Amino acid sequence: MQRVTLVRYRTKPERTAENEALSRAVFKELRQRAPGHVAYALFRSGDEFVHLFVNAREPDSEVLTGLASFKAFSEGGPARWETQPEVIRMDVEMVEAYGLEAQPQPA
Repeated sequence: MQRVTLVRYRTKPERTAENEALSRAVFKELRQRAPGHVAYALFRSGDEFVHLFVNAREPDSEVLTGLASFKAFSEGGPARWETQPEVIRMDVEMVEAYGLEAQPQPA
C-alpha cells in the first residue's frame, strides 16, 4: 500500500507570501534528506494552495510530517488560513506511475 494525500486551502491575502515561504522551507529540508520513495508538490493560484504528497513505499506520512520545517509550517497554519484545509488522505495500491516509482529499500 502507498499513501496519497491532497490538501487544499486558501490563505489570508496578507499571509500568502509567508505561507509560501514556510512551504518552500519544507522542500529545502526534503531535498537535503532526499527520501527516494516520496513525491511532494505545491501548487498555487493566487491565495489558494494545493499540496500533493505521495509515499510510494508505505501508507505513512511521517517522512514529511516528521520534518522540523513541516512542523513549523503546520504550527501557524490556522492563523494563516482563510478557509479550513480540505484534506483527502488515501491508503491505496499504485497501479501505474511515471515519476513516482518506489525506490528499492536499502539492504
